[in-house]
Amino acid sequence: MSHTAEWKTRVYLFEEDGTTDVRVELDTGTTKLTGRGTARCNPTDADVPEIGDELAAARAMEDLGTQLKVLAFGDMEGAGALPRRNSAPWATASE
Repeated sequence: MSHTAEWKTRVYLFEEDGTTDVRVELDTGTTKLTGRGTARCNPTDADVPEIGDELAAARAMEDLGTQLKVLAFGDMEGAGALPRRNSAPWATASE
C-alpha cells in the first residue's frame, strides 16, 4: 500500500521581557492540532533570544508530539489494535 500526504506546519514565536512563547500549528488536512511552549530567561543570565526561541519551540513541538500520540492511540483503539502498555502518550520513541 502506497500513501503520500503533505502536512502543513506553522511556527509562531513571541518574545517579550525575557519570555518566549511559541505556538506550533499542524494541519493534516483532516485534523488541526496546536502545540504550545514557553521559555523564560533566568534574570542572572544574558538575554539571548535565539536560546529562548529554540527552547520554547522544542517544548511546543514536544506538546504537539504528545497530542499526535494520543490521537494515534485513539485511532489504533478504534481500529481494534491496542498500543503496547509501555507506549504511554508521553513516552519517547526509545521507550
